[in-house]
Amino acid sequence: MLSPHPRDPARWPRLFTLLLGLLLLAPSFPLTQFNPATLANPDSWHTMAGFVAGFFPPSLQSSFLHDVARETITTLASATAGIALAILLGAPLAFATTRALERQALAAERASASMEGVKSLLRGLMVILRGIPEIVWALLFVRAAGLGSLPAVLAIGLAYGGMLGKVYAEILESQPRELAAALHLQGASRWQCLLYGLWPQALPELLSYSVYRWECAIRASAVMGFVGAGGVGQLLDTSLKMLNGGEVSTLLLVFLLLVNLTEGLSLLSRHALERPRGGVYLLGSGIVAVVASVQWLLPGWRDSGFDLSAIPRFIHDFFLPDGSMLAELAHGTLETLAMSALGTVLAFVAAAMLAMPAAGRFGSLLKLASRLLLNLLRGVPDLLWASIAVLAVGLGPAAGVLALALHTAGVLGRLFAETLENADPAAEQALRLAGAGRVQAFSYGPLPAIFSQWVAYTLYRWENNIRIATVLGIVGAGGLGQQLYLALSLFQQHKAASLIIAMLLLSWLVEQLSRAWRQHMA
Repeated sequence: MLSPHPRDPARWPRLFTLLLGLLLLAPSFPLTQFNPATLANPDSWHTMAGFVAGFFPPSLQSSFLHDVARETITTLASATAGIALAILLGAPLAFATTRALERQALAAERASASMEGVKSLLRGLMVILRGIPEIVWALLFVRAAGLGSLPAVLAIGLAYGGMLGKVYAEILESQPRELAAALHLQGASRWQCLLYGLWPQALPELLSYSVYRWECAIRASAVMGFVGAGGVGQLLDTSLKMLNGGEVSTLLLVFLLLVNLTEGLSLLSRHALERPRGGVYLLGSGIVAVVASVQWLLPGWRDSGFDLSAIPRFIHDFFLPDGSMLAELAHGTLETLAMSALGTVLAFVAAAMLAMPAAGRFGSLLKLASRLLLNLLRGVPDLLWASIAVLAVGLGPAAGVLALALHTAGVLGRLFAETLENADPAAEQALRLAGAGRVQAFSYGPLPAIFSQWVAYTLYRWENNIRIATVLGIVGAGGLGQQLYLALSLFQQHKAASLIIAMLLLSWLVEQLSRAWRQHMA
């Protein structure tokens, strides 16, 4: 006779997985000094409420708004000029390293050993360029040669140049090669094979990715002021240090408007690519924007006192790295990994809770409120959340955990809500008709179908959070970033070199593990 309440056959594997996850996560709490009880303490909430209350009303003084408008334009111009520099760097690197134009790919001919060696060196260069976060590049340029928007442009150009070079090469490799191979057999040069065999069909995807990177560059440029690289971030850093909550709230609104602006322009650009000659118009608009950006930035560059001749001397001081700080590097790396893991887990819990009302399961009013909250959480950059968290909970990795949890909850919450909205409601409805409660129907209806997707989103975001956690310390939120900022502030270049190498190795390891995981999942 069947039991009226059959047991869940997967209960023991689920319980074992949960206990294993908690066991692996346990060391993150002492490493990050994050105390969950603090979040439930009424005194902490009272302090936080007083801190947030200082943000109102926003500052609307005409002189301050004038500065905000000027620095917002500077932020947009820095991002535009930076992405242009990145394209000028990334496109030749992609042309030189893509496997789509190799003799072996076009005509089954073996490439020379010297050519393969050059390509390996260039690919290694791209790994270094994109492995060092753009804000670290900006910090290095500021420390080496001076303040201003030029370090932001150079930082975006180098970091995104490495990214664009890799992705451009992969886009070319994904195109059909028959036409390029036929041109090669007819004696066409490598350049001609690209221009007439691969370029026409790859152009829409190349432009689309470039627009996406420009959108990312605006967000990056907006926070580079925290290290002295101009833009609205520099105003915000000053306001935070002066504890001027009204100015901070005004600048937060500007950040959110910038995010919405970039998303809107990115959407318009993608629509333009779908129209006849849309790519040509988009390319022309981009050139006009770059010229206007450089014209806006040039006066500031002349007055900034930026000394390019100081960069070679600064680089020279980095050699050789300090090998005596292995224990410190290991601790900083573990602290960074613990911040990313604990922040991501907390974000998963918060996102799962917010996804329910955001998917419309508790009425339209709660849906609107939760979506606005998710937009706020993901619209404020991680580094800005870290700056606010440092003021709220103090210096150290606990602020980094809180910052990652807040921003990532906004990102994952939106994705989780979309999966809930797209889930087939048939199973849940059948369980409700059979007499199951609301929680039971959800737990055994749509949840098993979407949970694996939630986990996949979370793991992908954790990979991204590891990279982000390496730089949150620049504003005092622990990890390798805080060690690097202190080393550069004390002019300990050898120590800074070791820390940057650790960041590169961590970024490379994450990239390799991510690639292996995706291949396994495929």
